[in-house]
Amino acid sequence: MGSFTVITPILLHFLTKGYVIRLYHEATTDTYKAITYNAVLLETSTVFHQNDVKIPESSHLFTTFYAKTKSLLVNPWLFPNPEDYNHLMGYDKPFTFDVEVSEQKLHEDEK
Repeated sequence: MGSFTVITPILLHFLTKGYVIRLYHEATTDTYKAITYNAVLLETSTVFHQNDVKIPESSHLFTTFYAKTKSLLVNPWLFPNPEDYNHLMGYDKPFTFDVEVSEQKLHEDEK
């Protein structure tokens, strides 16, 4: 019984540590500030640019996107304006089916 009381909160934190409780957007610089909780329930912030957002190639249970290297989970239904979510995820960018063109643009953006 004692190990259950120790393991359960640790497991819950491990699963939900990337859940964004607040998300701020600075439109002039196109940067975001995501507020999450750490293990002792203190707020931690992650600042990232929209270009740092990477969508996982396969769906993950507790990951909506990666900001730099940190996995974050947001609820799209909580965005008052759906265009804000689309911009965060990069869905407002032009889409192409040609993989080679996409890879070339990716390499150009990295330079």
